[in-house]
Amino acid sequence: MGRDRRPTRASRRGFVLLAIFVAGIWSAFQLDLTPGGLVPGAGGLDLVGRFLGGAVRPALSYEGESVPEGTIALPLKALQAAHTTLVFAAAATSLSVLAGLLLAFLASTAWWTGDPAGASSRAGRFFRRSLAPLLYGGARLLIALLRSVHELLWAVLFLAGFGFSHLGALLAIAIPYAGTFAKVFSEMIDEAPRDSADALRGLGASPIQVFVFGLLPRAAPDMGAYALYRFECALRSSAIMGFFGFPTLGYYIAASSENFHYREVWTYLYALFLLVVLVDWWSGALRRRFVA
Repeated sequence: MGRDRRPTRASRRGFVLLAIFVAGIWSAFQLDLTPGGLVPGAGGLDLVGRFLGGAVRPALSYEGESVPEGTIALPLKALQAAHTTLVFAAAATSLSVLAGLLLAFLASTAWWTGDPAGASSRAGRFFRRSLAPLLYGGARLLIALLRSVHELLWAVLFLAGFGFSHLGALLAIAIPYAGTFAKVFSEMIDEAPRDSADALRGLGASPIQVFVFGLLPRAAPDMGAYALYRFECALRSSAIMGFFGFPTLGYYIAASSENFHYREVWTYLYALFLLVVLVDWWSGALRRRFVA
């Protein structure tokens, strides 16, 4: 009997890792990447030193010589900007979760496949054979479109089209996040155990009842954990919106950096770090209580 020459799982993984390594070397060659590019010049080295030095002694007061009268203290300004960053992130995440759930419902194969109750009628068969593929394909195409454009490009588009608007910044974050939520949620629903759904289907439950009561509860823990993780990502996206002029932490980081006030920059960076840590602690507590 001849030896089995089928590749093992370990050999397939080794081939994938080798392919990734070769692709990395080829990309570095194409981009002309060299270690010398990481060595700063004389002026750049001094600038890097000043920036890193600010991490040791973050500013507690403004570094500028002339501060308008009535300006609130720098730590309070940082907390105020952190609050605005949190509000933007919470609003964008809430909106994107709702939109992502709707699209995940349409893009889930668990909803369109099988033989759910109610599909035995002529109208049900027509819907599943003619309209369902169009809705499913359209939902998948829309999800890909939403995910393919980064939030920064959406922000540029909304600024050019509608001017400076908090709603525009909110939608710039929510639109790509909705596409990401929809893709991940639909996959979680498709991979959820089907025992409850099959039992409900056998009892004659409608397709929506099977989906809502049989599939969603099984996928909900993973969906909730992922939503909390994306909320942490939304904090960083919200901060970046400040570079477009919105009063989040990024706005003050950019303004201080342009004036070479690196100690102020680190004050705002530490505020962002503290905000992320607090949200991570809060989301971890929620996952341990409701998801785990």
